[in-house]
Amino acid sequence: MKQIPNLFTLLNLLFGCCAIVFIMQNGIDHAFDGQGEYFVRLPEQLALASLFIGLSAVVDFLDGFVARLFKASSEMGKQLDSLADVVSFGVAPGLILYQFLRLAYAQQETGLETSIAWLLPAFIVPCAAAWRLAKFNIDASQQYGFKGMPTPAAGLLIASLPLIFFFGNQATVSGLLANPWVLYAIIAIVSYLMVSNIPLLALKFKDFSLKGNLPKIILLLGAVLGAVLLKWLAVPVVFILYIIVSLAFKNKTT
Repeated sequence: MKQIPNLFTLLNLLFGCCAIVFIMQNGIDHAFDGQGEYFVRLPEQLALASLFIGLSAVVDFLDGFVARLFKASSEMGKQLDSLADVVSFGVAPGLILYQFLRLAYAQQETGLETSIAWLLPAFIVPCAAAWRLAKFNIDASQQYGFKGMPTPAAGLLIASLPLIFFFGNQATVSGLLANPWVLYAIIAIVSYLMVSNIPLLALKFKDFSLKGNLPKIILLLGAVLGAVLLKWLAVPVVFILYIIVSLAFKNKTT
């Protein structure tokens, strides 16, 4: 029974590895558009990678729940969880950004001559994720609040980008995601938020009172409303709302 939570953690890692497989099967494809002209596209396997990162987040939540249910929390489980999170919410999202940067530069006239140096900033994200998780592991004060963006939240934000790109049906947003400077900004902001000490809410309940859980209720309502109105674009919007609500109720993040 004591190893059941660790099996969930390993499932998190397995899903993260599956996400990486789909990301690496991608490439910048050139194909005919039916009239003899070439166009550049990013295969939709990247969207499947987003699905597996989402599954990783689900089992990442469940392993903590199962550990409490079976009273099987352990130091090994804590370390194993962080190792799995580095892969699922650090390395895999970093590779998604790497592929988006390839797409962005491939659309330029000299895209095929782009140096790999312009793509390497994508790997700042997994480095920041590892830093964030190591810092979290040695800080016992982050029970009902976080110092910096939780790695799973950052990973899910980046995992939403392929879904927005392929299924958002918003040309302006898709155009922004094909701009390398927008992608560099996303990398910088997300990485900074992970390694920062900005106080952010942990979505755990101390009690069941309305006053004590008001920020969580605001986030829940915002997420539901955003999903109805914005579909996948709701993910970054709720991400921004999460930061705003956390700062507005920062006295409740500890």
